Amino acid sequence: MTELYKKKCVACDGNIPPFDKSEIHKYLKKVDGWDVKSNEDKNYYLIKNFKFKNFKESLNFTNKVGEIAEQENHHPDISFGWGYCKIKIFTHAIKGLAESDFILAAKIDKLD
Repeated sequence: MTELYKKKCVACDGNIPPFDKSEIHKYLKKVDGWDVKSNEDKNYYLIKNFKFKNFKESLNFTNKVGEIAEQENHHPDISFGWGYCKIKIFTHAIKGLAESDFILAAKIDKLD
């Protein structure tokens, strides 16, 4: 099987269902250190905290994630500050997870 980071994110028009738990667990094995959480509406998302030595490293990493997000046309929620960057990924159009979310996570992991 092709490694996820080599794939391209596919724009979602909302006409597919979000992954169910079995699909999520299958894909979760293909990314490193990401957690799956659900919000108050029971919609699933990926989340990961990255640690850095200082603010500059956090900012540089955040900018690299932004570049990948633009290239893939798939945009995560990002928060960062001194020594950390937190990334949350899900597909807004389906309010859940799809393959592109895991592809983006795999591409971000290649930065770390």
